Amino acid sequence: MKVEIINKSKHPLPSYATNQSAGMDLRANIDEQIELQPLQRVLVPTGLFMALPAGYEAQVRPRSGLAIKKGVTVLNSPGTIDADYRGEICVILVNLSSEPFVITDGERIAQMVIARHEQADWCEVEELGATERGAGGFGHTGV
Repeated sequence: MKVEIINKSKHPLPSYATNQSAGMDLRANIDEQIELQPLQRVLVPTGLFMALPAGYEAQVRPRSGLAIKKGVTVLNSPGTIDADYRGEICVILVNLSSEPFVITDGERIAQMVIARHEQADWCEVEELGATERGAGGFGHTGV
């Protein structure tokens, strides 16, 4: 799939690390380091702008290494970038650790997955079909 992208950052375009990678790393595009204090959140620019085809979204997700090693994650995970959005891709990071975390220019801060989606066409009814699970909610199927 071809996706139009403008790169106003100082870094290369996001790319897949392996042939079967689902996500591409997004990099911070900042002029000065950002010190992210415990429980603080910040909007980090990437310098990227794109035009996704209709029927697709980009999902911004945490990087697992950053989450487990530093306690830093994407706050609204996954963040959705709609096909009609034309602004800069930015990432909301939060520091869930007890130590400050320094974000440097070019640091890999999140990953982005391009995914197909559908739009629902609601069909209002009076009753839903029965299933084995029924209305069982959180923890219902676990032991």
